[in-house]
Amino acid sequence: MAEQTPGIFVRFAELSYPEVERLLTGSERKVALLAVGSTEAHGPHLPLSTDSLIGEAVVERAAAELAARGHLAAALPPIHYAVTEWARDFAGSTSIDAEVAIGMVLGTCRAARATGFDRVVVFTAHLEPDHIASLREVARRYAEATGEALLFVDTTRRALAARLTPEFQSGSCHAGRYETSLVLAIRPDLVRMELAAALPEHVVPLAEHIRAGKRGFLECDMPRAYCGAPALATAEEGREILATLATLVVEAVVASFA
Repeated sequence: MAEQTPGIFVRFAELSYPEVERLLTGSERKVALLAVGSTEAHGPHLPLSTDSLIGEAVVERAAAELAARGHLAAALPPIHYAVTEWARDFAGSTSIDAEVAIGMVLGTCRAARATGFDRVVVFTAHLEPDHIASLREVARRYAEATGEALLFVDTTRRALAARLTPEFQSGSCHAGRYETSLVLAIRPDLVRMELAAALPEHVVPLAEHIRAGKRGFLECDMPRAYCGAPALATAEEGREILATLATLVVEAVVASFA
């Protein structure tokens, strides 16, 4: 069996425009990967940038794996703002209008396609229902405008969620064990672990609350903007989750070329 020719992994924002021109003349399949994060409260122990940190780490790891498979894989600069109405009562949380969010992500994806990428991938670690709905709308409009599918790796879909942790699958995971473990693996210096260790497990049936029409952390009995079990988080589990998330992205890209 012939050995796979290594591809190229780049952080797009670090390139000059002549370097972009040269890279896009290559024969490799070209993939642009975009992390869409948020700026919102994640308990008293995690930074506002939690979703962006996770998304950027997943995209970079997936891009490196795709490069190892022979692709030109470019990690685009992440988007740090989204619909974050559920955290509106907590200082620092910054929500933008859904149409603004859709336009920003859609415009970025269409520009990447026009630049010369064969596939455009979107990944988000921000799971607010209206945000997920906005990204599904981006995918619909992208397909309508380009005639091609946008690869939105939606971990809220049952088949993908089933490959993640029990806490994630329960839905009671905002700034809990799942996300705290990921940030411990990515930026341990940003985890206030002494605070996390003192937080009791707080199980919140978010799916039930959503069905009941509740819309916000306070309405869902999350007075400290967290649910789950942050005290049980470990960097080791975070690394395992990160590997799984990157694999989900890689699989979506590989399947799209099949």
